[in-house]
Amino acid sequence: MADPRHPTRARRMDPRVTFRLYVTIGLAVALIGALWALADGSASAGPGGHAEADPQGVEVTMPQAATSLPSVQLHATAASNPCAQAPVQQALASGGDDAVVTAFGGGAAFRAAVAAGNAPCIDLSDPNRDWVVVNKARPLNPLTFAPTSFGDPALSVSGAGALRSDAAHALDQLSAASDAAGSGSIALASGYRSYDTQVQTYSGQIATYGQAQGDALSARPGHSEHQTGLAADVVSCAGGCGDIDAFGGTAAGAWVAENGWQYGFIVRYAAGQTPVTGYDPEPWHLRYVGVPLAAAYHDGGFATLEQFFGLAAAPAYLG
Repeated sequence: MADPRHPTRARRMDPRVTFRLYVTIGLAVALIGALWALADGSASAGPGGHAEADPQGVEVTMPQAATSLPSVQLHATAASNPCAQAPVQQALASGGDDAVVTAFGGGAAFRAAVAAGNAPCIDLSDPNRDWVVVNKARPLNPLTFAPTSFGDPALSVSGAGALRSDAAHALDQLSAASDAAGSGSIALASGYRSYDTQVQTYSGQIATYGQAQGDALSARPGHSEHQTGLAADVVSCAGGCGDIDAFGGTAAGAWVAENGWQYGFIVRYAAGQTPVTGYDPEPWHLRYVGVPLAAAYHDGGFATLEQFFGLAAAPAYLG
């Protein structure tokens, strides 16, 4: 028998064996080539393929996908920065919050730019702006902040305090519209609270209900929306003013939940949102954000300001 390990002996191999081996390899290569050609839709070389010859002289048609790849071109598009636009800069300089939102292209466009991190000129921590977000993870800066302008709503209960002037005017409009709709007028029960007042309010809740429940009912000083002058605890005054705890079950409460956005208000602590806000539901706690933003909030089906601006949930204090 021939020894394949020895080259001189390999040359003495039977010619018939060599022929059979040659034919077998040739047929195998031809078969593979035919299968490639069928996959390419052609049995011969053409515009879609590349013809090659194997070492035994058999032409094999390679499919186009096997011989070439399309060139890949990447295009990067820079994100637009609304803050660089002249109308936005002018509106920011003028101090009009609604004008700023309008310059962005409306409430939805403003929200989208802020949530995407594409609006560096918008500071959600600025307590002077309608869009400020105050929660258990976002204290006021400074902690003792106080608004510079106040207004007294036309209808309020004794000791209710005031609101920021634009919020007070909007609450008057809200109350009049609710009354005109047959739901009764709405009065302010608690508006602006100073840092020192909130110290007393918070301490009283903790003393009465304990730490956990107190934190679910009241904000720590420096973390309260009431300190911005933009938050209004309200009561229904249909046939006499009631308590804030009863507001959610009144006609005025239902009307406000559905229509408050038209006057720039949202229900800040809605039912089912405690894991996000950290507070029990408060249908009486209205937060003024301005009509353009309130409309975007309503139209987008949002339930919290955290969700609206793409912020993290804040169910507990950081320290």
